[in-house]
Amino acid sequence: MASYIIRRLVTSIFVVVGVSAVVFCLTFLSGDPAVLMMPPNSTAEEIRAFREQQGYDDPILVQYARYMQRAVQGDFGDSIIHGQAALPLIVNRLPATLELTVASMILAICLAIPLGVFSALRRGTIFDLGGMLVALIGQSVPSFWLAIMMIYLFSVTWGLLPTSGRGGLTHLILPAIAIAVGLMALLTRLVRSTMLEVLGEDYIRTARAKGIREMLVVSRHALRNALIPLVTVIGLQFGYILGSAVVVETVFTWPGVGLFTIQAITNRDYPVVQASVFVLATAVVMINLIVDLVYGFLDPRIRVGTN
Repeated sequence: MASYIIRRLVTSIFVVVGVSAVVFCLTFLSGDPAVLMMPPNSTAEEIRAFREQQGYDDPILVQYARYMQRAVQGDFGDSIIHGQAALPLIVNRLPATLELTVASMILAICLAIPLGVFSALRRGTIFDLGGMLVALIGQSVPSFWLAIMMIYLFSVTWGLLPTSGRGGLTHLILPAIAIAVGLMALLTRLVRSTMLEVLGEDYIRTARAKGIREMLVVSRHALRNALIPLVTVIGLQFGYILGSAVVVETVFTWPGVGLFTIQAITNRDYPVVQASVFVLATAVVMINLIVDLVYGFLDPRIRVGTN
């Protein structure tokens, strides 16, 4: 187990470094950073002085080496707009994003598991068709469109929930639903398909032949094995949730990393963009590592240490 964790950590480091390299290079595709960051009325001499001060006249490999040397120390430079260190600005907004993503994930799981199990147990009936129709619609609806429609109905038309901002539970309901619907639809179809496969196994028929109650057969024997691929998909979908959070945070003006990153991109605040991508990439990599470890605990047949 220890050797496996070490290998995964080393791989994760390379992934984060690779993502940071891509983002660092992409910032130069939009033009000269010195020209983009300086005010429009800046003179050529001022731009040249700023370029030399920031080191933008050095070769890109030298700039990237300097960037990584500072990044490993948590120094991504100062925000051009806010005049503060970029990393603390991102970290201060990370709890809001985690609150939204965790709430969305919990909501999606709590809806997907019973709906998927019920559809599998009622295969071919009107309930199964209805559940799959809900899942299909959920996967087809874009999160930003759903967010706008919910604001129009629940906030503007009926006045039941706030339109934007972060506060109590009422502020969390709409953005969490907007993110959770797509994930819920995917997980529902996955739970149904895995449950149908597990329910056809010999040990399920044996358990039923022994006279064990159907509820115990489903909960103790079938559902546990059906949850194994679910855990893997949840980990892989964490990046999808963060991507949806960027859009939903913008629609609901939720003060998280996603909204702050969009504002930084609009303002060409490159230190903030690089810091936010670095933090989000690290979060996704660590979640995937945790999922791999949980996967091994759920299925004793998996020898994690020998992979």
